Amino acid sequence: MRISVSSDMDEPVARLLVAELRERGHEVRAHGALRAGADPQWAVCSEAAAREVAEGAAEQAVVCCWTGTGASIAANKVPGVRAALCVDAATAEGARRWNDANVLALSLRLTSEPLLKEILDAWFAAAPSEDEEDRRNVAHVEALDARPR
Repeated sequence: MRISVSSDMDEPVARLLVAELRERGHEVRAHGALRAGADPQWAVCSEAAAREVAEGAAEQAVVCCWTGTGASIAANKVPGVRAALCVDAATAEGARRWNDANVLALSLRLTSEPLLKEILDAWFAAAPSEDEEDRRNVAHVEALDARPR
């Protein structure tokens, strides 16, 4: 799977994220501090990774900043993106299942190596729900992207 990854800082957990995704067989498209010459600002690099998902250049993205909050906010401004800030495996699993999240947002401050692996395990193991109510909610969120601002 092609996964866009962004981080506003070249932190050990961000480098570990890229390595872990590659080890799991994913093609990683790096942004921000993870790519030489790229703008490392959280709003810019998170948007770039999220836009690749929205445009089909990547199936999913993982966006990172110190708290994960800014990265998730910026990613969610891109129409077609459903970014979820996940600080544990249960939240990651639920975000994929109930919200059909296509962008994972992570905190560089809170995410340890073992926790990162647990979150990724849960994220990739979960599939979007086929429950009618869950699908209606996701469809409603998608319709919000089409509304004029």
